[in-house]
Amino acid sequence: MDNSPTITEAEVYEVLRECFDPEIPVNIVDLGLVYGVALEGGVVNVTMTLTAPGCQMGAMITQDIQDKLLGIPGCEDATIELVWDPPWNPQMMSAAARKQLKLDE
Repeated sequence: MDNSPTITEAEVYEVLRECFDPEIPVNIVDLGLVYGVALEGGVVNVTMTLTAPGCQMGAMITQDIQDKLLGIPGCEDATIELVWDPPWNPQMMSAAARKQLKLDE
């Protein structure tokens, strides 16, 4: 019988909200960079994008995400897949993020 903790999507999103693009003071979820989360037992798969394909912070951001996800009890592995379709745009940000960055004024 498997007694390892079950990871929930809510837990994953909570951890993802602790991850930031170093150039923008808003977490990656509210920025609209996370396109999806899939859970397969103890494996967390995140599909996301960056604000631009040439973003120099991509490797650092994905490593930070992976490190934080591996801290979730029961998480055995975490994969982060970067995709460029659909391309990110500021309209993907949450209303709170746009307000924080003063984009709706």
